[in-house]
Amino acid sequence: MIDRTTVDRIYAAANIVEVVNDFVTLRKKGVNYQACCPFHNEKTPSFVVSPSKGVFKCFGCGKGGNAVTFVMEHENMAYHEALKYVAHKYGIEVREREMTPEDKKQNDDRESMMVVGSFAADFFRDTLHNTSEGQNVGLGYFRERGIADTMIERFGLGFCPAAGDALSKAALTAGYREEFLVRTGLSIKRDTGTLYDRFAGRVIFPIHGVSGRVIAFGGRTLRTDKKVAKYVNSPESEIYHKSNILYGLYQAKRAISQHDCCILVEGYTDVISMHQSGIEHVVASSGTSLTTEQVKLIGRFTKNVTVIYDGDPAGIKASLRGIDMILKEGLNVRVVLLPDGADPDSFANTRSASQLQDYITENEQDFISFKAKLLLADAQNDPLKRAALITDVVESIAVIPEAIPRSVYIRECARLLSVDEGLLQQEVRRKRRDTRFSDEEREFIRKREILDHASSVPALPVGPPIEGYGSSVEGLEREIVTYLLRYGRQKVDFSEPDERPAEGEEPHPPTVAQAIIEDLQADGLILTRSVYGPIYTEYLAAYAENPGCDTDDQFPMNRFTDHPDPAVCNAVVDMMMRGETLRASKLWERNDIVVYSEADNLAIAVPRAVTLYKTKIIERMIEELRARLIGIEFGPAVAEIMRKIDLLNETRRKISTRYSRIQL
Repeated sequence: MIDRTTVDRIYAAANIVEVVNDFVTLRKKGVNYQACCPFHNEKTPSFVVSPSKGVFKCFGCGKGGNAVTFVMEHENMAYHEALKYVAHKYGIEVREREMTPEDKKQNDDRESMMVVGSFAADFFRDTLHNTSEGQNVGLGYFRERGIADTMIERFGLGFCPAAGDALSKAALTAGYREEFLVRTGLSIKRDTGTLYDRFAGRVIFPIHGVSGRVIAFGGRTLRTDKKVAKYVNSPESEIYHKSNILYGLYQAKRAISQHDCCILVEGYTDVISMHQSGIEHVVASSGTSLTTEQVKLIGRFTKNVTVIYDGDPAGIKASLRGIDMILKEGLNVRVVLLPDGADPDSFANTRSASQLQDYITENEQDFISFKAKLLLADAQNDPLKRAALITDVVESIAVIPEAIPRSVYIRECARLLSVDEGLLQQEVRRKRRDTRFSDEEREFIRKREILDHASSVPALPVGPPIEGYGSSVEGLEREIVTYLLRYGRQKVDFSEPDERPAEGEEPHPPTVAQAIIEDLQADGLILTRSVYGPIYTEYLAAYAENPGCDTDDQFPMNRFTDHPDPAVCNAVVDMMMRGETLRASKLWERNDIVVYSEADNLAIAVPRAVTLYKTKIIERMIEELRARLIGIEFGPAVAEIMRKIDLLNETRRKISTRYSRIQL
């Protein structure tokens, strides 16, 4: 057994493109990659890899999954064997052992800490919007900084009351355990045994993991006392390792894939202001020095990084080593220098999206040239400083894995520094020879050079349309699960005309998930067929953690795409990768039902699917009861069975009356 922490590390490190590239030659197509499917014979490629979702899908044979399930399918490995393969690829040590009670407790504790974090995020958000202190102090600060309400909502910003123990008391009252409040760092335990809030009196910036779950918080004080730390972050914990996290990546990952570029800034408000100005492919290292893990995280979504610096030369020089990490991982780095006195936050607040993008495009330069010019200004005519400068630049060029970019940078730096190109090449070779690369780094360099010369493949055609799910019990369960996964957090008015609020009353439509779950639970039903039962059960668990969330992107899809059961992963990936909008099924066509928009479709399709599902279950129960009547003499047992059949028929009649548009 591989412990959950190691499994999480493996999935976090696995780059779906790199893993699949070990077996299949991929070609970039838009934000995705494509190839001929390795699982069936085809001449026109229908195999797609999505780096932003971390999944693959073949629209020909239907196979799909994540990096681990791809290795399972391609190499005919068991789940734990595929995990070990991917772990070995990324240098992660795996120690197998039986799951002990301590292991189970650790897994449960991690989940409990996640749930406490979700509660705290809701508490901070509610305090900001629905208390006088939150509105006057917290909202007042955000609006003074020019942060719009849409950004406050998108990033889940909040406020922690200054009372000192408001969050701790609320969490304990709600049934959350003191142990997890302390272990997440939300509460600090005094010597007297009482709790006080770490973020008391601070505005709150929730920190999300890649999947969207809140794993930590940053809090900014509004006091002017210089003895009080301006920013306080959650401490390291089982669920939060700051060296592995980039602030804003969850909100930015889709835009990063679309632009094939990641903009790197320093702080929370830098990210938020850039988003507000329309530049959404931006993340921050949250004031910490850039780490290799953070660079690898960016590399899962793009190979192009643009670093934005303010006009502080000292700050730029202090962060140059971090840029070398980016080069070492094979990413392309460009730099944008803002005018003196400007930072990304203030600069973005005074410009439109087009002005900001134009400035970035016109002023970005490759990092090596930028570094050479920056250091050259200090060196001037001092020969010793110029020698140190050349050595510094050589060290940066030497870490670049690909030979062609190294050669280009050597030529450019020879021109800028007035140094013989051959001498620079010799120094770079010596530096690379003397540097003891690890086996993992050598393997990375080798594979990158192979990929540079890989042959291309033809373009991918448009995938086939979605087929109707049919009206079998299993088909209906699949349809219901599809609505949950794709539209679960979307609010839809399912009410009949006579049930809608009177004029002037504010409507409160439920989410699709709320409507489906409550409707099924009202009759004590859960999905049980094939793979859709486990998916529904997992969805219920995630829904129970955050039932009020009404944003599609907030749902933790990695609970399914990283699922140990390949059947679950494949089924969910199939639903995710089918990008077509909801359309009328064959069943609708037979009943001459016309719908005009996605919202209209959902308002009809969701209750239709649930109703048909209930009816099929009732019909099956009636058939089973009738089968029990065969060969039984009339008596109390027969009378009881007949009574149950009558009740089921009455239930079916009520359902039919309620949804009279459905032909059962």
